[in-house]
Amino acid sequence: MVAKDQLFVEQRKQGDYAVRRPGAERASAVAETQTEAIKIAQEMNPDREPLVERVRHTSKCHPDQWRKP
Repeated sequence: MVAKDQLFVEQRKQGDYAVRRPGAERASAVAETQTEAIKIAQEMNPDREPLVERVRHTSKCHPDQWRKP
């Protein structure tokens, strides 16, 4: 189960990045880059690291997996 104060950074269809809370339909914030979105998420909740969506394939992982920044 995910904590209510957990934030997620995920890429949107438009190519920018959304900061969302669990179960939210709308983004709490939107940024042009993943780095900016991570910074916004850390400012919104400095006590918990946001979970960041992987946006590329690597030998060990693929998109739609979550990682800490």
